[in-house]
Amino acid sequence: MNQFAKYTDQAYALMRIIAGFMFSFHGVQKIFGILSDFQPAVGSQLWFAGLIELSCGLLVMVGFQTRLAAFLASGEMAVAYFQMHWKFQLGPKFFPTINKGELAALYCFVFLFIACRGGGIWRLDKK
Repeated sequence: MNQFAKYTDQAYALMRIIAGFMFSFHGVQKIFGILSDFQPAVGSQLWFAGLIELSCGLLVMVGFQTRLAAFLASGEMAVAYFQMHWKFQLGPKFFPTINKGELAALYCFVFLFIACRGGGIWRLDKK
C-alpha cells in the first residue's frame, strides 16, 4: 500500500477542490434557485447559509484563505446538523442515518480537517 503514499498531496488537493465545488453548488441552489424547487427568502437563516456555502465553497475550492473558509463551513455544517437534522431530540434521532444528516456531518468533519491542514498544493494563496 505504500505505493499510494507518494500521491497524498495530490489526493488531498483533489478532495479539497471537489468538496469546495460541491459545497458551493449547495449555495448556488439556495441563492439563485438553480436546480432546486426551493429558494429561501433573502435575509433568512437559510439564505445566509447559502451565502456561506457559496463563498466558502469557492474559497476552499481555489485554495484562497482556505483555513478560515473551511473553518466557517465546518461551523455552518455543525449548526445545520444540530439545528436542522438532530433538532436536539433525545433517542435515535441523534444518528445521521435516522435524521438524514449524513451529508452535514460529513461536510463538518471534512472542512474541519481542511481547516487544520490548510490549502496544500494547487492553491491560489501560496506564500
